[in-house]
Amino acid sequence: MATGTIRYWAAAKAAAGTAEEPYAAATLAEALAAVRERHPGELTRVLQRCSFLIDGDPVGTRGHETVRLAEGGTVEVLPPFAGG
Repeated sequence: MATGTIRYWAAAKAAAGTAEEPYAAATLAEALAAVRERHPGELTRVLQRCSFLIDGDPVGTRGHETVRLAEGGTVEVLPPFAGG
């Protein structure tokens, strides 16, 4: 299990009520499951439309259970936005 930081942007930041928080997970799927438990409601809905960067690299269409998280890494949660 790795620990790092999840950073929320735009609508995800508003729904989470915070700009960032720590993670303790081996995969992106595990990290997002923990986020959904901590922030039920609006953030869960926003996450369905988000893209994710792991240490600056886009996740794209890869299954979240296959995306390994690194110790000290950063997960960026990017909702769609106008003008992007």
